[in-house]
Amino acid sequence: MAHASETPLAYRAPAQQPDDDGGPRRDAREEKSGRRRRLEFPPAPEPLPVPVVDNHTHLDFRDGLVRVDVHQAMDAAEALGVVGAVQVGCDVDSARFTIEAIEAEPRLLGAVALHPNDAARLAERGAFEEAFAVIEELAAHPRVRAVGETGLDYYRTREEAGHAAQHESFRRHIRLARELGKALQIHDRDAHDDVVRILLEEEAAGGLPPHVVFHCFSGGPDLARTCTEHGWLMSFAGPVTFKANDELREALRIAPAELLLVETDAPFLTPHPHRGRPNAPYLIPLTLRGMAETRGVDVAELGRAVAENTARVYGSF
Repeated sequence: MAHASETPLAYRAPAQQPDDDGGPRRDAREEKSGRRRRLEFPPAPEPLPVPVVDNHTHLDFRDGLVRVDVHQAMDAAEALGVVGAVQVGCDVDSARFTIEAIEAEPRLLGAVALHPNDAARLAERGAFEEAFAVIEELAAHPRVRAVGETGLDYYRTREEAGHAAQHESFRRHIRLARELGKALQIHDRDAHDDVVRILLEEEAAGGLPPHVVFHCFSGGPDLARTCTEHGWLMSFAGPVTFKANDELREALRIAPAELLLVETDAPFLTPHPHRGRPNAPYLIPLTLRGMAETRGVDVAELGRAVAENTARVYGSF
C-alpha cells in the first residue's frame, strides 16, 4: 500500500519498460498547447473516509511511463477508498477489452458504446452498422450496466454530415439502453442544447433509459437546472478542481446531492494540483474533496451520497 505522498508501487516507472507495448495510448502532448506533458504518475492523496466508486474510467488506455493492469489499478484505488470503477469501452476494441476486464476483475462493472467521434468516422466509411451490432451484443453482458459513452461532440467533429451521424448514433444508443433497461452514459462536448433536445425527443417518442448520466459534466448552471428538472445525474471529474471553471463549480453547487457522481475519465482530466499528468482511479479522492469543498459539506457526507447514487444507477458489483 502506498502512503499519502508516495506514488502507488504499480504506477512507479521501472528501470526499463517498452515504450510501445500495444493498445490505445494517450497523447504525450497537451491537447491545446502542444507542450509535452509530465508523464510520471502523481503521488497518492489522503485516503477517503468512506468507500466510493469511479463512475467512468478507461483502463485500456496507456499513459505515463508504465502500463498498469486492471488488478493493479483497482488494488491501488481500493487502498485509498475507491472500491470499484465503471470501465468504459467506446469503440469495438475497447468494448471487447471491457468485457475481458469485468470478467477478470470483480471490482469493475462495464459500459460499452461507440464514441460520437468514432460514430461519425464509422458512418463516413459505411462501417457503423457492423460496429454497432458488436456493441449491441456486448451491451447485453450482465456485468455491463450502462450504454456509453455516447452523445455528441462538436469540438472534434465539426462538419454537418458528422453531426448528423452523431445524432443518429446517439438515438440508437438511447434506444438500446432503454431496451436493455441499463443506464445511459452521455459524452457532451460543446453540444449541450442538441444533447438535451435529442433526449427530450426520445423521451417523448418512447421513453428514456432508467438512468441518464452526464459523464464528465461540463455545463454551467443552466444545464445543471435542466438535469435537476429531469432527474438526470451529473458526474464530475477533474475539471471541477481547475481554477478557471467557476461556472462548473456553480453547477455543482446547484445540483442536488441525489444526482451526483464522481469519476476520473482516466487517464485524462487529472485533477488539480496534477493537471496534465496521467490520471488513474486512485486519484478520485482529489476530485471528491474538491467537490465537497465547493459544496461546503463534509467529504464523508458527500461520499456517502455519491456511493448511494452509484449503487442505485449500476446495481451491485
